[in-house]
This record gives sequence, C-alpha cells and structure tokens, in this order.
Amino acid sequence: MAVLEIRDLHVSVETDQGTRQILKGVDLTIRSGETHAIMGPNGSGKSTLAYTIAGHPRYTVDSGSITLDGADVLEMSVDERAKAGLFLAMQYPVEIPGVTVSNFLRTAKTAIDGTSPALRQWVGDVKTAMTNLKMDSSFTERNVNEGFSGGEKKRHEILQLELLKPQIAVLDETDSGLDVDALKIVSEGVNRAKENTGLGVLLITHYTRILRYIKPDFVHVFVAGKVAEQGGPELADRLEAEGYDRYVEANA
Repeated sequence: MAVLEIRDLHVSVETDQGTRQILKGVDLTIRSGETHAIMGPNGSGKSTLAYTIAGHPRYTVDSGSITLDGADVLEMSVDERAKAGLFLAMQYPVEIPGVTVSNFLRTAKTAIDGTSPALRQWVGDVKTAMTNLKMDSSFTERNVNEGFSGGEKKRHEILQLELLKPQIAVLDETDSGLDVDALKIVSEGVNRAKENTGLGVLLITHYTRILRYIKPDFVHVFVAGKVAEQGGPELADRLEAEGYDRYVEANA
C-alpha cells in the first residue's frame, strides 16, 4: 500500500508583485485505494498543491514535507517522482510538436519501468485502453496534444494514467472543458485504473458533477491556501447547495 503524506506544507511563488505565499500549512494523507476530492474557489491554492507534488520549478517549498512511503518527495527530481509512482494529469496539457503519442507513451513506460515493454503485449494494451476511452487508433501517430480538442487532451491524460500504472494520481481539474459524454468516459477511465491497480487519487475540482462518476471517500475544502474543512461525500453535496462564501468570509 502506497501512502502520500503532506505535512504542514507552505509554498510560495514569485509574481510581478514579489513573493507570494500560496499554501499556508496543508496537511493531507492519501493512501492506495482512496479517492480524495479537493474543492474550493479560484485562487485557493488547489493547483499549486498539484504542481508542488509533481515538482514544478516555479513553486518554492518554504517549509513542511511531502513523503511517499516515507521517502522524501521534495528531494526527488521530477522524473524520480514519476518513477516512484506519482502521476499528474494537468489542467492544461501541453503540446509536444514532433513527438508522436505512440513514441511518447512507450518512452514514458520504459523510463518508469526501467525496461522496454514487450512490443506485442504493449500494442495490445494501448489498443485496449484507447478503445475503452473511445479514442481512434489514428491518435497514436499524431503529435502529443497538437491540434487535440480539450476533451481529446483529457482522454490522452487518462490513457497515460491507465498505461503507466502509478501508485498515486493527482488529477488537476480533469473535468474542465468536458462535455457530458467525455466526462463520463474520462471518469470511467479513472475508476478502471483504480480498480485494476489500487490507485490512490487526489482529485481537484470546482464542481460536484465529476463526483457523480468518481465517488470520493473524503472531501477537503480548500480556502486561502489550507484545508478549511474535511468530511465525507456529503460535504460535496453541501458545497453544491451552499457554495464557498462562508469559508471565504471566515478567512477574510
């Protein structure tokens, strides 16, 4: 069982107005097989948490710790974090001109596992995953995310999730820009990955609609760079009905 522990995490970022602290003492524990939903208003620090876990160089950890099975994540490079079992599905996936989806996926799998996957088995796995995500096979020969629609980019993120088989996945607003059909397909992919591998999921979202398909075990309300309240799935329903105003006012 994998355990991602975040303890008293403070993170800042450089802006045009100077250094700004975004995270102000975050405590979270995500275990294999658990789904944690982080919800909160814009600017509360949700994406900052995601990119800090992944190792984005823009964000500076002022204090606190992130460990995966006791190993210090903050001492790891970005690729070491991926090899250790951490995965980030980005809110805005980037384009990689000149690199096909096929080459990208196999190179990533080889880097994480340390050996190249057996070709026949790999081709079958990719085909199955793409069929499940309703992705045309021609996508494998297109450049990564180049010319992809928003929904296609998100499906490609989940394709990576299913094939790379991480231990802990951070999904940063994976539901943004998806229509109803794409949302269901993407959600089914996340659920499939969790069922097949015991994946731990940290799901960042503004809305409860994705939580109709990906059922959270825990819901955390993020306001002003920290967890303002946490509870079970019923907390998401309350947020849908009441919004975030009372949390924002309490932290004003």
